Amino acid sequence: MNHLPEFPAEEARYRALQELDPGTAGALEVLVIGLHDESWRVRHVAAEALKRLPSSREVAERLIRVLGERGETGARNAAAEALAGLGGAALGPLVVLLAHPDPDQRKFAADILGQLGQRTAELPLVQALEDPDLNVRVSASESLGRVGGEHAARALEGLLTDAEPLLRLSALEGLALLRRPPPLPVVLSLLEDPRLQRSAFRVLGLVPQVVATERICQGLASAVRSVREAALGALGTQVALAEPMRRGEIEAVVRVALRRLPDAAERLAQALEAEDVTVRSGALVSAAALGEASLALPVAEAAREDRLLREVLNTLGRLGPEGGRALLAHMADLSSPARAAAAEALVDLVDAHSVTALCALLEWAEDDLRAVVVRALGRTRSPEAVPPLVDLLVDPSLAGAATRALGVLAGSNRAAVLAALEEAVTRRATSAAVAALARVGGAPALPALRQLARDAEPTWRAAAVEAAGEVDGSVGRELARAALADEAVQVRAVGVRAMGRLGGPEAGALLRPALHDEDASVRLAAVEAVGESGATDRAGDLEALVRHPDGALAVAAVRALARLGVAGPGMLREAAGHPDAEVVKAALSAGAVSKEGVALALSLLGHPRWDVRAAAARVLGDSGGPECLAAARGALEAEADALARQTLSDAVERLSRR
Repeated sequence: MNHLPEFPAEEARYRALQELDPGTAGALEVLVIGLHDESWRVRHVAAEALKRLPSSREVAERLIRVLGERGETGARNAAAEALAGLGGAALGPLVVLLAHPDPDQRKFAADILGQLGQRTAELPLVQALEDPDLNVRVSASESLGRVGGEHAARALEGLLTDAEPLLRLSALEGLALLRRPPPLPVVLSLLEDPRLQRSAFRVLGLVPQVVATERICQGLASAVRSVREAALGALGTQVALAEPMRRGEIEAVVRVALRRLPDAAERLAQALEAEDVTVRSGALVSAAALGEASLALPVAEAAREDRLLREVLNTLGRLGPEGGRALLAHMADLSSPARAAAAEALVDLVDAHSVTALCALLEWAEDDLRAVVVRALGRTRSPEAVPPLVDLLVDPSLAGAATRALGVLAGSNRAAVLAALEEAVTRRATSAAVAALARVGGAPALPALRQLARDAEPTWRAAAVEAAGEVDGSVGRELARAALADEAVQVRAVGVRAMGRLGGPEAGALLRPALHDEDASVRLAAVEAVGESGATDRAGDLEALVRHPDGALAVAAVRALARLGVAGPGMLREAAGHPDAEVVKAALSAGAVSKEGVALALSLLGHPRWDVRAAAARVLGDSGGPECLAAARGALEAEADALARQTLSDAVERLSRR
């Protein structure tokens, strides 16, 4: 056939088919011409477009005629691709094609039926196993593995005794796809045929028996790489399907087999680079069983495949401190995914000898890995890890991780950690050292915190107040109460937040002055603290702040009232009239599950701001009843903003179902 004559350039032909309207008269024939194009890109876009045409049965029959055009390999393959994408519409014509006089056509039909993967093709494909042409029988056998069903499994199992090796091979592959292994003796006998060995191993991996595991392990000793990889693939499948208790049994058998092989580690390193993911999975299982530290790097590199990450971490964790040292020595040589996996595993692989290497890694590691390295330092149980962790407290991005790591390290080096933290506080290295001292020191650190709360520098007073509440509630309230009257804004704000966390019967009275503080940040912190502490006696102060011109303060007041459970109708109406749209949305959120909130949402469907209208629609969708449906539909008809329309549409749909 001719190519598209009106579009001589490949790119023009490609774009023309991309932009072709499927409803255009003659579109089917234009696309069929595209299937014959010399460019695979044009053929592919034509095949994709054919899948979207209406009258799929007519399309299927036209494509089947293309399959019969000998000498047009590209067009025939593109037509097969399109047929496979038509789904059920192609099933009938393809079943008819199975009876075509030309075996080449019958083979096409069997192949495409397998790609469709529809169970209704099972019986026609089983019947095709009697086809006089071997290629058709092989295609039917392979396709039955994709179609599935009891008839398919029985028919494929029957082919395992056929005199034709290709049929036995395709039957094994089909059974592997169906995950329906034949009886173990049958599989073991097929393993003796070199032509079937790889497929037989695939099926053997589906057999959850120790005998199968032992036979797989014999394959690990093969001198032929393809056989070894087939055995590893079987092992990966067997472990993936095994219960946790069974996994330990499998590893025990593998360990015995591998220890008999002098070059087991080299073989596994080679297998960890295989293209087949199941082979690499089996190699990871084997590496875990062997426990050979020299495999740490190739095991880590297997993390480049996301599906293997969990198995990689499990295997690395089995390689011990020696494996951890191997990873640390070569972190710079690993790929980025491997380095991330190695860093995660190092937390459980480090020991007292790892501190220097971990500190060196901190100098150049990516930001997302540094926190993991800090965790690992805390697990070394070495006093040498204390100084670098204390030094890291000055880094805001790592101070939290370093504090937690010091807490872990204190389990084995408490005196050294406390001494280093006390020294850091004495020399005023960083206020983060105060939090770390409180966390590690506990109650014995309270005298130092009391002293710091009277320090000349507000930064240290604030740090002491914040830390004390984490150690002892009564001391924390005492220091927070004093901080509320501090001259420094920073200290007052910390005192307010601490009082909010600690609460108590006096919290409301103590927080009242802070609600009127001269500094806006203290007032904002006080509003939030009232809500957090449950101080309902300050509800009147909060209601007054709902009218405040500072939108952030008004929003915080609305949220605090909602948290206290006293967001009444009057407050909601007042907040809804605030000039700041964020306050209005906060009011909608505060009343979302109440009758008053639904009424407020209805009244705001015509608000000038689209985001407020959208917020109102969300409230109606969540909490409104059928009586809100008419108003929501009216608002939807009048809405011009696309995002608000979508939210209203969702609300209307949900309301109509109630």
